[in-house]
Amino acid sequence: MSDTLSERKRGSGARVVYDLLRDEILDLKLAPGGPIDEVQLAERFGMSRTPIREALVRLSGEGLIETLPNRSTMVSAIDFLNLGPLFDALVLMYRVTTRLAAQNHRAEDLPALHRLHAEYAATVAARDTSAMIATNAAFHAAIAEAGRNPYFTGLFSRLLDESRRMLHLYYRSYEEQFPQRFVDEHAAIIAAIEARDLDAADRLGKTHAEAIVAQVQALFSRNDRLDIPL
Repeated sequence: MSDTLSERKRGSGARVVYDLLRDEILDLKLAPGGPIDEVQLAERFGMSRTPIREALVRLSGEGLIETLPNRSTMVSAIDFLNLGPLFDALVLMYRVTTRLAAQNHRAEDLPALHRLHAEYAATVAARDTSAMIATNAAFHAAIAEAGRNPYFTGLFSRLLDESRRMLHLYYRSYEEQFPQRFVDEHAAIIAAIEARDLDAADRLGKTHAEAIVAQVQALFSRNDRLDIPL
């Protein structure tokens, strides 16, 4: 086997490990604070430790894993104390991408939005948390694509990925039925985009994002404060 082919296969192996571990971390299949063992991963994937290390370096660069002073590796904890900047950026991206989609979309963009909207509604009805989060991200990414600003599209996709772990925790808090309002809001957003109503698209994107943020913040806020008579 040539050196070039060996290098390509090695790089492909690192990508496979990276993609799978990243999804498992973001979907909470690997718990925050859980250990990451190179030897076990090498056995699991049937690879040498070199592509495993390459994948872990990339995950570390994204802040999804961290190496402790004793050189052990673990899944990064969720930083609940510094969610404000993430939420601010998410709200802004919901607004700007929805507004730009209303302004710049083409006719061929609309079938994908309707298809993803229908798929999202089906995942809500089925109470399929992972599929719901993935389809919601795909729906809003398609809106961003319709806005035709690749910088916003890339940033928004990254922010949606970074919020996946919190969304999994949020949706797990529902015991009976997931919120239908998000399905209805998606439909209203599509209508505003189709009508090229920039202000309505902006307003709906803002309302939609702020509702999600408010409910996630409420889930993670303390409601057991000390209350004793003095």
